[in-house]
Amino acid sequence: MLIPHPLLGLRDASEFVYKGDAQLMNRPDGFADDADAQMVDYLYPRDNPRGVHKELWFHEQGDRSWLVVTRDTLTHEILGAELANPARGATS
Repeated sequence: MLIPHPLLGLRDASEFVYKGDAQLMNRPDGFADDADAQMVDYLYPRDNPRGVHKELWFHEQGDRSWLVVTRDTLTHEILGAELANPARGATS
């Protein structure tokens, strides 16, 4: 499987580590009134989506950047990739 790295071009998936659902980037506010409940929901329940899904991948064997990869979980087809935090570039 090839991942289209936005800075480095096509890279083999073996260079990356899958880190989970891209929704993990939406960390809850630790100071909210219901922070404990929000954190439990953030940490434990996981969806197992079927079809197009956004995932976090870490380029461990490369520039160590974080990517949001859009992938079809049925076919494993990679539909696109973008830096998880474009402001940080490849140094995240």
